[in-house]
Amino acid sequence: MTYTPISPFRRPVTAAMLSQQTHAPAQSLPCDVNKWEALKLLATARKAYGLSDRDITVLQALISFHRSDTLGDLDGLIVYPSNKTLCARLNGMPCSTMRRHLAKLIDAGILIRRDSPNGKRYARRYGTEKVAFGFDLRPLVTRYAEFCDAAEAVRAEEQRLQRLRETVSLMRRDLMGLAELGRIQAPDLGLWDAVDDLAQLSARALRRKPNLEDLTEWQTRLTDALTQARDALTENSEEMSIKPAQNEQHHKTLKKDLIESEERKTAIEPAIAFPTPPKVSLSLVLSACQDCQSYAETPIRHWHEFVHLANTLRPMMGVGEDAWEMAKRTMGIEAASVVLMSILERISTIQSPGGYLRHLTEKAKAHQFSLEPMVMALVRRAA
Repeated sequence: MTYTPISPFRRPVTAAMLSQQTHAPAQSLPCDVNKWEALKLLATARKAYGLSDRDITVLQALISFHRSDTLGDLDGLIVYPSNKTLCARLNGMPCSTMRRHLAKLIDAGILIRRDSPNGKRYARRYGTEKVAFGFDLRPLVTRYAEFCDAAEAVRAEEQRLQRLRETVSLMRRDLMGLAELGRIQAPDLGLWDAVDDLAQLSARALRRKPNLEDLTEWQTRLTDALTQARDALTENSEEMSIKPAQNEQHHKTLKKDLIESEERKTAIEPAIAFPTPPKVSLSLVLSACQDCQSYAETPIRHWHEFVHLANTLRPMMGVGEDAWEMAKRTMGIEAASVVLMSILERISTIQSPGGYLRHLTEKAKAHQFSLEPMVMALVRRAA
């Protein structure tokens, strides 16, 4: 056929139709294009062309009428199924719906409509020449490189989004862990509730599938919160962990001096009466301190069993007898046992369990330590 029409049957010519002609070179491309590979690339980059998955489904049905898997000869890329046949291949899709999806593919320049003089779709032979009217698939060939670039850009954006999402998720987890540690090591600071709230909010945001801009904003907020939490714990550990650890080492190596020191302190300071039992229930403590129960021969049901287990595990934790006795005199034997088992629950994050127990005992003497926040933090961690 010596002339290629550009106007549709009984439809106006649009600027989009004219622009489609720029993608139709006069000569065949040097390499054949696999139609299914082109469809896969277009499906990946469909949003860049304003297409939906249903539009791609209609395109898949349409290109299935092309007998070869490769699209090489630009003169033989017109398919001409009737609306009824195309709808049947689309598993009974309504004709009006099918035409709407076809219109979107044509507007996006993925298909070119080649209508016959009467608007019908058919093919005829004039000697050795075949003339067909229908839908031209040549944009799948002429724009193949463009589809490759668009699909690659989409994949790169998805990977960037996934990496950023993973980063935000890990930062949220670290922030929750620092909040729990902070409630144990520095419960007097008012920072941890705000830190924990931010971690919870970020978890909710991740469930809503945020976009790249939202994830970048959350990364900035979590970075600031992590820095603030680390600084607070570092300042507290300098006061709590280093000096108590040195004192614990000193007391272990110089046992004689320790006994004499304790005797002098006992002679100078009046004995501290046992406080009342802890306000937290034993069941709540057991739900928070789950690690210690693995060391119990039988299930713990009473406070005296819990205290006995704490006395048994204390030497294994490296807590000196002097620190343990002082804690019991200051806090009470049940409360001291709860503190010791709470330390066991976070033993991997505490440099010196004995020094930490001494630090909490000193805070309890100054009425600056409360048992309930420590237990509740472990309950939240277990949950």
